[in-house]
Amino acid sequence: MACSRGAASPDAHTQRRLFAASGGYCQNPECARELFVEYDKKFFHVAEMAHVFAANDFGPRANAELSAEDRGAFENLILLCSLCHTKIDKVPEVYTDRVVSGWKRVHAEKLRSLFGVTVFAKRADARAAIEGLLRENHYIFEEYGPQIEAAQNPESGAAERWRRKVLEKIIPNNMRVLAQVDANRHLLGGDEADTVEKFRQHVDDLQARHLHGYQEGATRFPAEMAELLRD
Repeated sequence: MACSRGAASPDAHTQRRLFAASGGYCQNPECARELFVEYDKKFFHVAEMAHVFAANDFGPRANAELSAEDRGAFENLILLCSLCHTKIDKVPEVYTDRVVSGWKRVHAEKLRSLFGVTVFAKRADARAAIEGLLRENHYIFEEYGPQIEAAQNPESGAAERWRRKVLEKIIPNNMRVLAQVDANRHLLGGDEADTVEKFRQHVDDLQARHLHGYQEGATRFPAEMAELLRD
C-alpha cells in the first residue's frame, strides 16, 4: 500500500488509520471487495491508497490550491482495491472528487451500522457489547499466536495462519471494541480510561507490524482490558 509522493504521501499513522477505516474492504460501496486475499496457502493484499484530489497538479481530480500536506492527509485518501483505483483514475470526469468522497462517507456509515455502536446507560450492557469480541481474540491468540509450538517451525505455515487471523479477525475486532468503548467513555471508572489508551497503542502497534512490517518492539495486550467495564 505504499505511496511515493513526497509530502503528499501519507505517514505511517495515516496509513494505519486508513486501513482501520476500511475495515479490510474496498471503500467503493458498490464493490466492497476483500482487500486481503488467501490463495494457494499464500496471503497477499490488493489494497491501494488513492487520492481524492491528485497528489500533484496534473493528476486525476487535481486541485492546485491544496498543499502537499493536505494531499497526503487522511481526509484526501481512500483505500480501494487495485481495480477500483485504476477505474477512478482512468475516467476522473466520471469519478469526480464528490463521487469518491461520497464512497468513503457511505462506506463509513455502513461500517458503523455493521459495528452496531451503541451508547449505553449501564456498564453491564457496555461490557456485554465487547465481551464476545475480546473472548474471540483471546481464543485466536491461544490457538494460533506466535507462542504455540508450531510457530517455531518455519515450514509449518503457522506464521501465515497467525497473520491471516490477525488481519481478518483480531484487528477488525479490536476496532469494534474501540468504537464501542469510545462511545461509552462516560461509563469508565478508576484507571479504565488509561487501560483503553494502552489498548489503543497495542492496536496501533499490531497494525504497524502486520500491515507495514515494522519490527520494532510492540506493546502487549494490557491484561486489565480483559476486565474492562466489569463490576
